[in-house]
Amino acid sequence: MRCAVVTGGAGDIGRAIGRRLVADGWHVGVLDLEPAAVAAAAAALGGATPLPCDVTDAAALARAFDALGAVPDLVVCNAGIGRFGPLADMAPEDWRRVLDVNLTGAFLTAQAAARRMIPAGRGAIVAITSINALVPGPGAGAYPAAKAGLATLVEQMAIEWGPAGLRVNAVAPGFIDAGLSTPFFRDAEVRARREGAVPLRRLGLAEDVAEAVAFLASDAASYISGHQLVVDGGVAPSLLAQLPRSKP
Repeated sequence: MRCAVVTGGAGDIGRAIGRRLVADGWHVGVLDLEPAAVAAAAAALGGATPLPCDVTDAAALARAFDALGAVPDLVVCNAGIGRFGPLADMAPEDWRRVLDVNLTGAFLTAQAAARRMIPAGRGAIVAITSINALVPGPGAGAYPAAKAGLATLVEQMAIEWGPAGLRVNAVAPGFIDAGLSTPFFRDAEVRARREGAVPLRRLGLAEDVAEAVAFLASDAASYISGHQLVVDGGVAPSLLAQLPRSKP
């Protein structure tokens, strides 16, 4: 049985990824910070391995991968946090914490995975970036910088680890009605305006992200590496559609 580790596995998107992988026959290790939440998420997947761990702690990550009991075939770097607000008012500790979890944590997770995958000559790593890696927005704090850094890191890892048989890719979600975005969409006006800005005229679901991860983890994507798959309903390239223009 193929084995996967999903960081941030107890959150909305992490749980959706876990469910999708289990449906495809994967054994899943649920890695997240809070032990009780990890245990509940693992139990909900029916026999998943709980791996309570802080992704910013390299030694703890090594212990978690050892506890998995197998070399993972797939690692999904999904753990992330936000500290939103104007850059001019952002506390340095908030800036550092977002970079530490979203960028350094993903690096440490991928590094721990690669150290096990490279001797095995196989493996796939999928990092969850964001539409903010492509299109930063006001009030997003350090989040866009962290996710843009992660997108470039994915490309670097794909170059360095590809000759050893590893594939490294990213999924960049757009307006997803789950996880960090959930509080924004409780405002009916914000929800309606964002839905209206998406060419497909709906918000994304955690399951939309999970489907993209499952594809990049599959044999159907065996010749895809160093790629960032944008899952945003077409909103990233639609700027000009939002602006007024004269009739032809």
